[in-house]
Amino acid sequence: MHLIHLTVSPKTSFDIPLSDGYQLYSALLSFINEKNPSTSLKIHNSPLPSLSTTGLMGKFEKSFHKGHKRILEGEVYHWRIGVTDPEDEDLFTHIITPFLLDRKELSLHEGELCICSVETQYQSFQDIIQKVKECQRPAVKMDFITPTCIQYRNSRVTEMFPNRIAVFFSILSKYNQVCPEELRLSLNRDDFGRYLLESPHPQTYRTHSVLTNTIYDTKKQHHRPIFKQGFTGTCHYSFTSDAPAAIRNASLILAYFAEYCGVGSSVSRGCGQVIVSVVEESYEN
Repeated sequence: MHLIHLTVSPKTSFDIPLSDGYQLYSALLSFINEKNPSTSLKIHNSPLPSLSTTGLMGKFEKSFHKGHKRILEGEVYHWRIGVTDPEDEDLFTHIITPFLLDRKELSLHEGELCICSVETQYQSFQDIIQKVKECQRPAVKMDFITPTCIQYRNSRVTEMFPNRIAVFFSILSKYNQVCPEELRLSLNRDDFGRYLLESPHPQTYRTHSVLTNTIYDTKKQHHRPIFKQGFTGTCHYSFTSDAPAAIRNASLILAYFAEYCGVGSSVSRGCGQVIVSVVEESYEN
């Protein structure tokens, strides 16, 4: 698994959508498509959660254009890309090589972003397991830094709260799709509900409606946006005093994995990005 940390800066000030992850995702696919069309197509069509991205993180100004924000010339913005599928080393190579060697500019609709710096971080599934083994009395702090849209099963209902069952079951489904067969986790919703406790930080909690896609409306003969609802904020997850070690360790594996895969839907389009910290504490009922 890889995390790619980029800093970018616009050549001029210009507007981008408030939900900028969708436009960045499209720009990234075009970027890869220039030299590796098959890889770009594979990412777009893959049923696996192989790619996740944040939107741009930094200082913005209000835009006069509704639904947009303005990025500023001279400002530096941070952008993170996660690659989770172990079969997708080619994907990592095709993303990182142009950034590192060509230092190319990334073209958005209204302007271009110059690549200032690139850093990469690698972690294997075994590395995560080793980290978990070193934990004694762990708890998880999860910062949801981009709108997190967790669909309830196959319904149109979206979770609007960092509920422990919804969050960890979402990560579990992504993990089991890409991990080696021998490392699959056999957990269910009740395991998370019974042995995890969530404590959100109310002052950080926000709700959002984000653009995640556009589709062609055949009746109205034009494209229309698809919006999803989600939340951002910080939540602390601790374990009950009677939590079995196997469930505690499996939950920690998922927490570490979340930084690479994201939480919920539309993670390739900027949603569900998290920063995870595992801390040691005393268990409480």
